[in-house]
Amino acid sequence: MNITRLSSAVSIRRTGGNATADQLEAVKAIIRTVRSEGDAALIRFAKKWDQAELTDLRVSRQEIEQAVKRFDPQLLSDLAEAAENIRAYHANQKQEGYKVIQTNGSYVGQRVTAIESAGLYVPGGTAAYPSSVLMNVIPAQAAGVQRIVLMSPPAADGSLSDGVLAAAHILGIEEIYKSGGAQAIAALAYGTESISPVDKITGPGNIFVALAKSEVNGDVAIDMIAGPSEIAIIADATAYPDEIAADLLSQAEHDPMASAVLLTTDVALAKEVSEEVERQLMELPRQSIARAAIEDFGAIYLGETMEELIAAANQLAPEHLEIMTANAVEDAEKVKHTGAIFIGRYSSEPIGDYFAGTNHVLPTNSTARFSSALSVYDFLKRTSIIHYSEQAWQDNKEKIARLARLEGLEAHARAVESRQWKKENRS
Repeated sequence: MNITRLSSAVSIRRTGGNATADQLEAVKAIIRTVRSEGDAALIRFAKKWDQAELTDLRVSRQEIEQAVKRFDPQLLSDLAEAAENIRAYHANQKQEGYKVIQTNGSYVGQRVTAIESAGLYVPGGTAAYPSSVLMNVIPAQAAGVQRIVLMSPPAADGSLSDGVLAAAHILGIEEIYKSGGAQAIAALAYGTESISPVDKITGPGNIFVALAKSEVNGDVAIDMIAGPSEIAIIADATAYPDEIAADLLSQAEHDPMASAVLLTTDVALAKEVSEEVERQLMELPRQSIARAAIEDFGAIYLGETMEELIAAANQLAPEHLEIMTANAVEDAEKVKHTGAIFIGRYSSEPIGDYFAGTNHVLPTNSTARFSSALSVYDFLKRTSIIHYSEQAWQDNKEKIARLARLEGLEAHARAVESRQWKKENRS
């Protein structure tokens, strides 16, 4: 890994991974096709890109049951325990409405309700992600979403991953369809003969999924446009090079465009981590993917002080930030911008991915400066409530009418004043 000195002239904001015009046009064409041809388009695309001959898009209950039977019992137990941790964490995010009652008999307030339906996209391809099922479904369930739909690309034999179906089974999700890519996003947004549209789409995917989510945004809500995975680690001389290298590679193996960055004040540590990354790369099953990520988007930055490292991390605003320092808890308090903070030696990033209970759907590409992890809040709507009493109307009607006329909106003013005319004519 390249070792570079931090300076005010060096920007470490994430770059790269932008879509091409051809990719965008391809996604638009797929969406148009799904909207016009429905199920037939999904079946044709499954044959073209997944080599799957489908006669039915929906996963049957029998397929789910068979997948659960085939699935390793210990892994099923592990997934169930992880689900409980995630459910317990997200239960704290539930919100209640409120009402502010005023002395004149009026009240204003807020009603909090869940959206009615949500669609979860679960990637296939180079890896299947049962954990993504847990992370997306559980916040929706905690919010009270009544209809949750799962979409995932089929294998060549027309099946979905046993792990994905086992995770869905643990959570009681039965509306599952075999479709991937931009076409699945289009089906969730606009519906087909078999699939009713949803109100919100969540879940990670490749560049085509991300582009499709961007295209349908506005017709349906989305969680975020997520880019390749990212990890940054702040470490000092107390940290262990082999552990840092392992954590950097845990994200590099996701995607050739994944980002892995070490920020340290210790020259010896930097050199040892660089050597350790190379050694561990040689032993990884996904070596080609991880090596591409390390070579193109991996870096080690040397700073003079911990304050300089933290400032650099805030500038990067990474998806994941680990802090392996002598004063990790105190240093973590100074971090402003990251999707998730992992504090101390034993808080390796995969703990958050799978088991701690926090959500692993996180903002990327420096959007942690203004975005947050997927949560119960993403599946809730907040409706304003206004109940004005006659006394409140009497006290404030002239003020409201004046403000309306200030903006040239005569009909607004008359709407408030019309109540006066009706009151006088009834007396």
